[in-house]
Amino acid sequence: MAGLDRQSPYPQDITVHAQSRMLEIAFSDGARFRIPFELMRIYSPSAEVQGHGPGQEVLQTGKRDVGIVALEPVGNYAVQPTFSDGHDSGIFSWDYLYFLGAKQEELWADYERRLAEAGLDRDAPMPDKAASACGHHH
Repeated sequence: MAGLDRQSPYPQDITVHAQSRMLEIAFSDGARFRIPFELMRIYSPSAEVQGHGPGQEVLQTGKRDVGIVALEPVGNYAVQPTFSDGHDSGIFSWDYLYFLGAKQEELWADYERRLAEAGLDRDAPMPDKAASACGHHH
């Protein structure tokens, strides 16, 4: 990752709080975030959630109680969580985690807006067809 800016904040401490379902991260610039697992899961950077381009995003629902059962380092620039619902294809870079932490309020608001537009609430079960990754190719 030659392009990684050395000035980018990097985590000095990452704690998985299973009970409160929060990922706590202390960054090198002094910022400290508590990111809900649910937020990480619904904004997972994986193709399964983001799709393959704008407008392809798959709205995630029913993730309020999702847990993180494993957190694997990816090089020295990211982590790859395994969520309790089996989702494990999201690679969360330090920059992306910083973004999730810093923009939580806007991201929640955007999520609520998208749910409202879809006529769903956050506890709605995911439709079965979303269970197969990239199901829109069939």
